[in-house]
Amino acid sequence: MSIIERLPSHYPGYGPEWGSGGVYGLRYYRGVLYYTLAFEGKAYFYDRDGLRRRYDFTLVGDPPTSGGDTYNAVAVVDDRIYFGGWIHAPAIYRGRGEGGSTIDFRNKYSHVHYYDISEDKIELLWRDSIHHPERWAGEISEIIYNPYMDELLVARGDGHENLGVYSIDPKTRRSEKILDHPTIYGSQHIDYACFSIHRWSWRGVECVDLITHDKIVYKVKNISEISLDGDTSYYPLDGAVASLMNRLYMFVRGGVVYGDPLDPEYEPLRFVRLLDLGRSQLGAHRVNPLYIGGGILIAFNTYTHAVMNPMDEEGRRAQRYMNTVVSPTLLLYFSPPTIRIVGAFGARITSMERIGDKIVLATNTQANLGWRDATPFDIGVRDFTILPIDVINRDPPPVIIDIPPHMHTETWFGGIPLTGYKEPKMIIESGKTTKMHIASIKNSLNGIEEEVYINIKPGRNIIDLSNYKHTLPIFKYEGLNNKLYTKIVLE
Repeated sequence: MSIIERLPSHYPGYGPEWGSGGVYGLRYYRGVLYYTLAFEGKAYFYDRDGLRRRYDFTLVGDPPTSGGDTYNAVAVVDDRIYFGGWIHAPAIYRGRGEGGSTIDFRNKYSHVHYYDISEDKIELLWRDSIHHPERWAGEISEIIYNPYMDELLVARGDGHENLGVYSIDPKTRRSEKILDHPTIYGSQHIDYACFSIHRWSWRGVECVDLITHDKIVYKVKNISEISLDGDTSYYPLDGAVASLMNRLYMFVRGGVVYGDPLDPEYEPLRFVRLLDLGRSQLGAHRVNPLYIGGGILIAFNTYTHAVMNPMDEEGRRAQRYMNTVVSPTLLLYFSPPTIRIVGAFGARITSMERIGDKIVLATNTQANLGWRDATPFDIGVRDFTILPIDVINRDPPPVIIDIPPHMHTETWFGGIPLTGYKEPKMIIESGKTTKMHIASIKNSLNGIEEEVYINIKPGRNIIDLSNYKHTLPIFKYEGLNNKLYTKIVLE
């Protein structure tokens, strides 16, 4: 049997946290496939003979443990697989009370381990905790190895204290803060490591020279400052970061910021609307980019976060927006000037890896919850889906995008990849007469083509999008109404 054939489905199991975690950190290296299962707090190592080792993070603290990795923090160096995240050791479930459930954070640790492949041994390299019942030290969400200084650069943005980018020496185990801004995602970019500045929505980029540790910081107050269409986007939550063709691509909810922060005069940072579906949370969150065929395979997840027990009116609004699903999870192959949809899936894809001529997708049926939504076990079914590597060149799947009235905003929306679709169309149900603006972003992402205007009548309107098949069309209504439904049909 191959490693792929041995991978199990993971059904709900013990793990006090918020809703569902997932399979994270998938990495195939020197014949071993590693991943961490959150929220059950277990790391798995497979080879062709089957399960090599399962580890429950008890080097961090006492059992029962829970948590894991929910951002794909993994790097490989020589004979080691470095993996990070966070863990409760031991986990303390506070139980249900008025308004919902929660857990205690005083035993929550951020950590970095390594697995020695030749010796089949796991070592705890580093850990950190502030031992507070309701606050925690920044989780480890990205690991980038710097071979010039033989250091691990770890991103920390999810937490309350000890945030930024830290350098960890794998020999001495000493850590040092080298970038100040909180961050979750990053990538090596030429001879720098660059990270999105994170305060729940994208705020810029900071880079560190891998040779000198010199810093470059590029901050943005509002994404409209660099938007190709001049408009803002609803809550540009930051997502995966990748480097391609000497440009940095920082995926956010609503699109992608790209350019070269090392030389912004020549290649300025631009925000390009991509799958921006009103107030939908569809975006490249809690998933890793997979470099394949010289391009990037990236998932735009439709149901990464959710709220079940809102604490106030703001939480109730968030519940309504976050729990409305307008699109399937979409898998994109990103190789400008071509951007293609290559797969449509359920709630979310959490991690991706290539093994031989196969692509392994880790999937989950449920979201990471919040507020008072803690449970003593993970509520999702976490599984693996196997795709052939030539999926990047196959015909795209049929997709329906359905945006109800409460999900619309007054800004531009869309950025729909139509390459490969024969009969794309938009169906609009409106309660009154309005006007729609349609423009199209060039697939090279460097400009917008001519804008047209379409009158929308009360009732059903059908708009043929076949003229936009090789661009990314964007749309904007002049007036919204509570009976305005937008459906985009791709087939």
